[in-house]
Amino acid sequence: MPQVSLTVNGKKASAEVESRTLLVQLLREKLGLTGTHVGCDTSQCGACVVHVNGKSIKSCTILAVQCEGAEVLTIEGVAKPDGTLHPMQNAFRENHGLQCGFCTPGMVMSALDLVKNNPAPKDREIREWLEGNLCRCTGYHNIVKSIEAGAAAMRK
Repeated sequence: MPQVSLTVNGKKASAEVESRTLLVQLLREKLGLTGTHVGCDTSQCGACVVHVNGKSIKSCTILAVQCEGAEVLTIEGVAKPDGTLHPMQNAFRENHGLQCGFCTPGMVMSALDLVKNNPAPKDREIREWLEGNLCRCTGYHNIVKSIEAGAAAMRK
């Protein structure tokens, strides 16, 4: 079986995986990073979004072996080491951008990539960016509000 070495949340990691192992499986099953959720395995829901080399990607759509040498950021790596929430995470909390929380890690990771590329996104731009992220609880209004507030906090 191939050995995959990568940097996850700033720490070197490696694991032996089958060639068909998805990145989401490596993160959850081999590395114990269960904040990245598996919702559909078909790239429809966005619950598994992580950053690979600085870009958001659905981790159910990429093989672990394709990430050899990559920098991966998961939801567990977003908050500060002391547990202080990232401004985007805090905005989701303060603006009720979550209910059951299942989609939240993917939403936050997608939002961070959006704000990196567009520091002051408007309502329509946020909704378009989140097209591949599904939430079955909130109706998206508070998610959009959360991302607007998170972006504003990140600009300060």
